[in-house]
Amino acid sequence: MKGTVYKSTGSWYTVKSQEDKFYECRLKGKFRIKGIKSTNPVSVGDHVTFQIEKKGDEEIGIISEIDERENYIIRKSVNLSKQTHIIASNVDIAFLLVTLNNPPTFTSFIDRFLVTAEAYKIKAVLLFNKVDTYDEDEKLEIKYLAAMYREIGYECIGISATTGKNIDQVKEMMKGKVSMFSGHSGVGKSTLVNALGDTLKIKTKAISTQHMQGQHTTTFAEMYDLSWGARIIDTPGIKGFGVVEIEKEDLDHYFPEFFALKQDCKFNNCIHAEEPHCAVKEALDADELFWSRYKSYLQIMDGEEDHFRKDIYDKKNP
Repeated sequence: MKGTVYKSTGSWYTVKSQEDKFYECRLKGKFRIKGIKSTNPVSVGDHVTFQIEKKGDEEIGIISEIDERENYIIRKSVNLSKQTHIIASNVDIAFLLVTLNNPPTFTSFIDRFLVTAEAYKIKAVLLFNKVDTYDEDEKLEIKYLAAMYREIGYECIGISATTGKNIDQVKEMMKGKVSMFSGHSGVGKSTLVNALGDTLKIKTKAISTQHMQGQHTTTFAEMYDLSWGARIIDTPGIKGFGVVEIEKEDLDHYFPEFFALKQDCKFNNCIHAEEPHCAVKEALDADELFWSRYKSYLQIMDGEEDHFRKDIYDKKNP
């Protein structure tokens, strides 16, 4: 039988068959010896082949094959530095929810997400949530941040998952597609998913006032069918986003504004670090590029973890 993975809990997988029936499945043993470095060899969104085994009155599925993935979003595993975690696969659009505060989303995190989406040819859209909660100064900061990413070429939408602002615009983009929603805990993913789905009731929690961080409400990634013709993948809140599987020499390919200037660098193999006559660094000095993006680029290239906490709106190198 063929089906699509709708939920992964580590050892059990909920698979929807082509006949629209759900089965609880486990992996066939051979997946354990394939040398897969991912903590989850099967991810939500995977298309799989499975067989049904009867155990008493129960029907249990055994996943024997995974179809080749069109794409996937991957990051370093939180606790196992040498392993990776596939957040979701076969995604048409990856939405990243961004909040200015409560909790804060920093450009280093945004850039890592965008780099990964670029690397696997997934359309990325930034959703600036909770716009109804900001004062005038904060709204200006959000407008600046959105303008920065629009200038680079990314679609940015200001939304409110609680009031419904611009939710119809998001829904229109999602029709007929598989969309993944990601972001820090507390940015409003589950509230947004509930607003998008007329029958979904995903649990939500308040922000921790002590640390201004969200409390995890989504424990595992899960896909949902929406009545108006879309599928949505809700993912657990993530604190950091470690970029993997990208060589230093290729990193600038996934910063579109840097790659557009690469042909003007003196050296074909310029990585925009210490090389002379670098078009990217010259553009930075002329304030034609954003310094926060370059800081993210260097941080990723140096293999640093996602803990960059400087002023996200500095355009100029301090």
